[in-house]
Order: sequence, then C-alpha cells, then structure tokens
Amino acid sequence: MAEEQNRKTGAENVTWNLGDLYQGSTDHRFEADQKGAEERAQVLAQQFKGRISTLGEQEMERLLSAYESIVEMIEKPSTFAALDWSGNTEDPARGALLQRLTEQSSRLAQILVFVALEWANAPEEHARKLMESPLLAKWRHWLEITRRYRPFLLTEAEEKLLREKAVTGREAWVRYFEETQGATLYAWEGRSVPQQEILNKLYNPDREVRHRAADALTAGLRGIQRSATYVFNTLLADKASDDRLRGYPAWISARNLDNQVNDATVEALVSAVTSRYDIVARYYRLKKKIMGTDELFDYDRYAPIAAQESFYTWSDARQIVLSAYRKFHPRMAEIASLFFDKGWIDAGLRRGKRGGAFSSPCVPSVHPYVLLSYQGTTNDVMTLAHELGHGVHQYLARDRGILQQSTPLTTAETASTFGESLVFHDMYAREENRSVRLAMLVREIESAFATIFRQIAMNRFEQGIHTARRAEGELTLERFSHLWLDTQKQMFGGSVTLREDYGIWWSYIYHFLFAPGYVYAYAFGELLVRALYSRYQKAGPEFADAYLSVLAAGGSEWPHKLMAGLHVDLTDPGFWAEGLGLLEDMVRNAEDLAGHSA
Repeated sequence: MAEEQNRKTGAENVTWNLGDLYQGSTDHRFEADQKGAEERAQVLAQQFKGRISTLGEQEMERLLSAYESIVEMIEKPSTFAALDWSGNTEDPARGALLQRLTEQSSRLAQILVFVALEWANAPEEHARKLMESPLLAKWRHWLEITRRYRPFLLTEAEEKLLREKAVTGREAWVRYFEETQGATLYAWEGRSVPQQEILNKLYNPDREVRHRAADALTAGLRGIQRSATYVFNTLLADKASDDRLRGYPAWISARNLDNQVNDATVEALVSAVTSRYDIVARYYRLKKKIMGTDELFDYDRYAPIAAQESFYTWSDARQIVLSAYRKFHPRMAEIASLFFDKGWIDAGLRRGKRGGAFSSPCVPSVHPYVLLSYQGTTNDVMTLAHELGHGVHQYLARDRGILQQSTPLTTAETASTFGESLVFHDMYAREENRSVRLAMLVREIESAFATIFRQIAMNRFEQGIHTARRAEGELTLERFSHLWLDTQKQMFGGSVTLREDYGIWWSYIYHFLFAPGYVYAYAFGELLVRALYSRYQKAGPEFADAYLSVLAAGGSEWPHKLMAGLHVDLTDPGFWAEGLGLLEDMVRNAEDLAGHSA
C-alpha cells in the first residue's frame, strides 16, 4: 500500500495557467471587462429595447454583433472565477469572487433578457425574412432555436425576477453541494483523502481494496447525507416550480428543448436501451466466469480482470492520447498538444479541488481549459482522452462565436467519446497478447455500459425522483435510496448483487443538480459514436476531414443535419438498435476471447 501511495505520475504539479483570461482578480483587465460589459449592456438596451420586432436586417446585424460581444465580455470574468474556484473550492476568497461574478452576471442577464424575449415574440413573417437574410447567416441557427422557446417564456418582469432569485436559490444550492462534496474527506489507511482517490480504488485488481473503498465512500457519504437529501429535495421542488410557471408538460421537456430533440426521440432512446438490459446481465455472467466467483457485488463492477492494473505516468498518457489522435488526423493531435504545451490542463489530485473532470469552452477569444485528477490508471488515460476530445471540439468551434460555439448536450459528448474510442482501438490493435486484449476489451465494454446503460438507469432514477417529489412532497433519504437501488437493479437483472450500502451512492452525482435531465445525453453520444466509428472503419481517411468539419460547425446547425453529413440518420427509430447491436457484438467477442459461451 505504501508503494501505491508514493507512486508518482508526474501530474502532481500540473496546474493550468489562467493568464490567458486574466493574471488574477486584481488584473486591471478583469475590472475593466466587468465595468465595460455593464456599460455596453445599458447602451444596447437604450438603443434597441422595444424595437426588435421592427428591425431591418442591417439594424439586426448591429444588434446581434453588439449582443454577442457583450455576452462574451460577461462570460470571460465569470469563467475565470469559476475555473479558479474549481481548483480550490475551500478557499473563501475564491468562493466570494465567484459569488460576486454570479450576481453581476445575473444583473446583466436581466438587462439583456429583452433580446431573446422580443425576438421570440416577433411576428412570424418578419422573423422568417430576417432568418433568411444572408447578412444574418452567421446567427441563423441561434435565431431559429431562440424562437422555439416562445410558448414557455414569461413576461420580461417575470423573467428578470426568476433570474434574480436563481442566484440565491438554485445556483446557491448547487454551489453549496459542490463545496460540501469537495470538502468531505474519506478515511483510508490512516489518512483522510479526497473522494476521487476513493473512487479510483474501485478499479483496483484487489477485491479487498475495492470492498474497503466502497465502504469508505459509503461512510463518507453518510456523514453528509442530511445535507445531500435536503439539497436534492430543494432543487427538485425548484425545478417543479419553474416547469409549472413556464408550462412545460414534463420534467424532462425543458432539457429536451435545450438539446434540440423532441420528447418522442428521447423516449425512443430510453426504451431502446432499457429493452436491452439483457446485454448487461449477459456480460456480468461472463465476468463471473472470468473472475472465478459465484457472486459479483457492486464494488466488483469495474474490477479489472488483469492480475495487476496498468500504471501510466502523465508522460505516458500524453503520448498515448496524442499518438491515437494523430493517426486519425494530424490537426486533432496538433490542437490537443496545445493543452499540454501551453498550460491549459489542471491534472493534479489535491484537497479542495472540484471532483470529476470537465472541459470548459471558456470564451471564443481565448481557448478551452481541462480539469481532471490524474492518478495513473487506465481509466485516467481514457478520461484524459475524453476531455481532450471536448477540448478539440470547443477549440475548433470558436469561430462560430459565443452564441453558437457550443452544441446541445446530445452531440456535445460526441467528440469526447470518439476521442476515447480512438485511444482504445489504437491500443487494442497494437496488443498481441490474448489475455491482455481480453482485459482491454472488458474495460471498454464496462466503459460503454457506464456511458449507456448506467446513464439511462440514472435517467430512470431522475424520472422517479422528479415524479415522486411532485406527487408526494419532500422525499426521505430512504425514498431516494429505494428509487436508486430499484432502477440500478433493473439494469443488472440479478447479475450483480447491490448491497444496501450502495443505496446512498446517488448522493454524490453532481449532474442531477446542475443540469436536471443531463445524463441521457451520454447514452445518446455513446451510441452515436459507436455508429460513427463503424462508418470511419468503412470510409477510411476521408471520414476524418468530414468529422473535423462537423466539430468546427459547433452549434450552428441542427444536430440531425450535422450528422447527416457523416451518413448518420438521427431521425431513424432503428438507429439506437444499431448501436446496441454493436455493444452486443463486443460482449460476444469477449466471450470468444475468454473461451466461454453465455
């Protein structure tokens, strides 16, 4: 154990350089941008408020150019504060700065809310004429999607009030949850360690280590269970209130609208995945045979079948990811290299650092930043590949401007998951040892299951808690845990034993709070990537150019139209079955490698 604790990856001191944003909160540009954003927002309102429904295309071009510039000016200091705070959520000064910027962003959003409201409510004939104008082509898709919110928008006074109260309501509770999770330490081998270190031990080859890690995680979560239960209840009620005020027909409708998909498409995805839970059970029955055990427990889900987990230094991880990216397309590796060379990554594990991993698009005039806590495991290498996939996507889409840089969540996970696939297939193709290939394939299957089946099971948990909160009122810890275990057990179909302690593990998942309904997008993206990689294998190098063109388009077009350029039909109900069939093939391949049959 001591050797494991002292093993260095080379990532311990890898922290990002936020200087491309600002040198710090005392940087004169930091204050100037905040002041300038407020002044320009006021001027824009004076010039255009009450007039948008009558603007000609030239005035509309002036409005959108100024509006986009102001939005970026608002986002730049806010992004700096959020990234700085993510590096140490325990620092009161960073927290105070983040809160100040959050409050200012809310005030400015209230000044600017008239733009979206007036445009959404403009007469259809006039709006259609402007959307067809070549002068406004740069913003066409933003203009299209903004009008889709028309049935769910309130009056300007009501919209301002909701934005004002969100700062001390929903956003404050999300921040409290993050800070509580970041500050919670877990007992391990006489030390107090961050959550991410405990979670990584669930991938340890030693079953006893995994068992103790699971117990340590449960014990730590028990210590904050009262806070987690209250925060969840409060935010579920807040979501219900917002949906009722806006007239959304279901708890998931707002998310689907943001994702530019209809409710029926999402229902088809969920139904397709839940109808193939048999693939999960089939795989874990195989894993029992491989591991030579009669029973698998929750802490065995991600157990590597290799005798010893591989260890990769930070340098190793860099080489592995960049090599796979370069084989696909030199430009992809060139962009990813910038993250290492220019200090755009925070990779060290430390107390107070926000858990999980992300890539922030930042603002188009700067570049993305990546955060993860690297500890040298195979899973960490794949996390790096995942987040750099996001980073490459966000970097390429900068030219679309801040209004159309980001894609909806359904396609936001495409580049990240595709990046993982490139790394896996590159490593797998170079491996000749049959047992090592099996170990790699097992890891890839489990990663895909975590992204597809587990995320849809979590979507079912979300469906359960939102529905129950609206029908029953405040939920108890036990009610949350029952819904969590029930939806998880359905996925495993009896192939894995979930202990009662596992019932509280819903309480550390951040996505349920900061973006209700988010999780199905992972399954959407993963199944999409399975199809894309299959097409890449058939099409060869020319696919890579088309793929990068799609990434560079950012959020400037409807997802189904972008994917059509890669010969994927997102409107085909049979599309999901294709991706699930590819997963079943992977399980069959694992059975062949293992010398077992299901």
